[in-house]
Amino acid sequence: MERIELQAQKRELIGRSQNSLRKDGFLPSVIYGHNFKPLPIQIKYSDFEKVFKKAGESTLINLKINDKEEPAVIKDIQKDPVSDKIIHADFYKVNLKEKIKAKIPLVLIGESEAVRAGGILVKTVNELEVEALPQDLPHEFQIDISRLQNFGDHILVKDIFVSDKVKIEVNLEDVVALVQEPRQEAVEEAVAPSVDDVEVIKKAPVEGEEGIEEKVIEKSVQEKK
Repeated sequence: MERIELQAQKRELIGRSQNSLRKDGFLPSVIYGHNFKPLPIQIKYSDFEKVFKKAGESTLINLKINDKEEPAVIKDIQKDPVSDKIIHADFYKVNLKEKIKAKIPLVLIGESEAVRAGGILVKTVNELEVEALPQDLPHEFQIDISRLQNFGDHILVKDIFVSDKVKIEVNLEDVVALVQEPRQEAVEEAVAPSVDDVEVIKKAPVEGEEGIEEKVIEKSVQEKK
């Protein structure tokens, strides 16, 4: 698979307001890693946005900082709590010969007959933690839900196709998706009482007649059975 490339520049003026950078269309970022001193960088926001949509937080990227290339993955992003816009990104410089751990998103594909029949599709996890060489990390795991034919059917971690170059770091028996029966409100069938029954039920109870309403209702139900 072709490596994704992203242009970046060193942030020479560390004291400059990050908000000023953002106003100029740049995303303040930093790259760090094992035996690699943290380096403040800046990236054109539009470039980062395109790459992030393709790579997510697991696909290997060639980060070109000035004239030097660094293999990296997007380690973390921070968003503005109001606008939900990305305001900072962390990159992790990787060693292509060392395995790393990453969280791979799960994507549901296909159609389920059980869902068509009114079942409720439940996705129990959104991502799986794996370990692999950086270049072997998958972009995503696709889960075909067409195998969910009946209410109660489920898909386990072990049912997901995974390359032998990738090690799953979670329990293989964990459920990742299932179909539940439609929720049905417990509705009691109301037995329509006769006119006489209604009259008796509406009478105010007098001394010695406790339980008349219960007996009348019980009798009405038994007759209608």
